[in-house]
Amino acid sequence: MPELRDLPADQTFDVVIVGAGPSGSACAYWLAQAGWSVALIEKKSFPRVKTCGDGLTPRSVLQLRAMGLEEAVAARGHRYEGLRAHGFGARVEMRWPAHEVFPSYGYTITRYALDELVADRAAGAGATVLTGVEATALAEPSESLSGGLRSARGVEVLEAATGARGVVRGRYLVAADGQNSRVGRALGVERNRRWPMGMALRGYYRSERDREPWIESHLDIRDPSGKVVPGYGWVFPLGDGRVNVGVGLLSTDGAWKGVNTTKLQEYFVAQVGSAWGLSPETSLGAPTGGRLPMGLARGPRTGANTLVVGDAGAAINPFNGEGIAYGYETGRLAAGVLGAALAADDPSLLATYEQRLDAYYGDYYRVARTFVRLISDPTVLAACVSVGMRIDPLMREVLTVMANLMSNDRPGLGEFAYRALERLTTLLPDRALDALTGSD
Repeated sequence: MPELRDLPADQTFDVVIVGAGPSGSACAYWLAQAGWSVALIEKKSFPRVKTCGDGLTPRSVLQLRAMGLEEAVAARGHRYEGLRAHGFGARVEMRWPAHEVFPSYGYTITRYALDELVADRAAGAGATVLTGVEATALAEPSESLSGGLRSARGVEVLEAATGARGVVRGRYLVAADGQNSRVGRALGVERNRRWPMGMALRGYYRSERDREPWIESHLDIRDPSGKVVPGYGWVFPLGDGRVNVGVGLLSTDGAWKGVNTTKLQEYFVAQVGSAWGLSPETSLGAPTGGRLPMGLARGPRTGANTLVVGDAGAAINPFNGEGIAYGYETGRLAAGVLGAALAADDPSLLATYEQRLDAYYGDYYRVARTFVRLISDPTVLAACVSVGMRIDPLMREVLTVMANLMSNDRPGLGEFAYRALERLTTLLPDRALDALTGSD
């Protein structure tokens, strides 16, 4: 990897991207592959630990395959065939659905291994990847004239190893620095607090069941008092002697305030411990976690020469907390828009990024946000899960909807169920939903 001192002082890249997670590295790869000059700036040095469930759904696999990385992921990860769901005394095993576009399997692989693979792929395509370099401020920022993001001519940076400071300049700037996005905040990104926020915590354990062909989800997690909370627990086999075990809470305004996630994690591990061989002795370290803004709850995402992608723009799927696939996808969408703007020398084309996001995710995320608000009511959650878990075909269709794997060519029950939810969101505006769920 190059160092900051290796960059010519007067160099201006076509695009500067801050953050080498899924969205930033994918954006860098697709731009570099198309021949544009790209600087990808990452605060940490690879390989680096990243809190995540470590599960790749078929949507993620498709994007990794497109970047020529599936073989490498298969070599370092663990292939699984579907989801085993538990809830209210019932259990159902569901294979990923056959689909005309997406594969019918997924992988588990740690972000420690995965993110370096994709960043290296971007570097191999021609991107300049600077690791151990932190973006500390916007370079030559200017206020938006149209209510979008601020503009900037790159970022001011600090190299941890040498203490060197400098400026990495670009015609366009992309914020891909995750859910705490420092660059996004500096550009003017704010969160819509009425929309869903997730909270997740995960830890690693040794387990002899590390090569299970299923990832496992528990849909009726409870706090130590026995009260159902709006979320789920998971056990993801990693194929290397370990399993990733965690809890995720999906909620709207404050519905999980007061929930001690550390205690909830401990309680969940105790619940599944005997089945998976989990105990304090098999734990590989304290759990880590964080908040996850979802459903495109952050904006604006477009400025005169700036874009926001991935978790920095809250691209996480509210139905299931999945973020990796949507990082790859939004990074690729942004690369297409940036490439068009560069080729035409027309920055106004960046406005099409928001249009593409809406075309890809607008209706789906609107439905997902409504779904999360409804199941934030423990009574609604219990009714839905306890009934649904006992109807195998229904649960398989629910999996299709929640993983966003619906078929356009052969609509089935899942597609019809989704359309019904879509109609519900049209009929129930925010105030009606607030009344229904008791939200403020």
